[in-house]
Amino acid sequence: VQLQASGGGLVQAGGSLRLSCAASGRTWNNYAMGWFRQAPGKEREFVGGVSWSDGRAYYADSAKGRFTISRDNAKNTVYLQMNSLKPEDTAVYYCAASYGGLGYRPYEYNYWGQGTQVTVSS
Repeated sequence: VQLQASGGGLVQAGGSLRLSCAASGRTWNNYAMGWFRQAPGKEREFVGGVSWSDGRAYYADSAKGRFTISRDNAKNTVYLQMNSLKPEDTAVYYCAASYGGLGYRPYEYNYWGQGTQVTVSS
């Protein structure tokens, strides 16, 4: 069972990045996939997530209108498209999988990717 996050980098404020989370090692149809982020000195926080089965996506208030989550079932990959990035979006971004449905707290997730750094310069 493996989640591989990628796509992070350095971008100027107002720019865009697309993160990818490739899932392997099992059937993911019954899982919800979430994106979290953790800035230095802060707790890991929910960014958004998607139900693998029906594709419904949910977002934190900080992400609404700027971030979009999508999935490619054929590739077992979930994407986080981030637009209009702000310096406060700077964090390590993690993808995670939850068998119990879409949750908003890290402890609700069973599997985690390794994280990818996103840095937004002002």
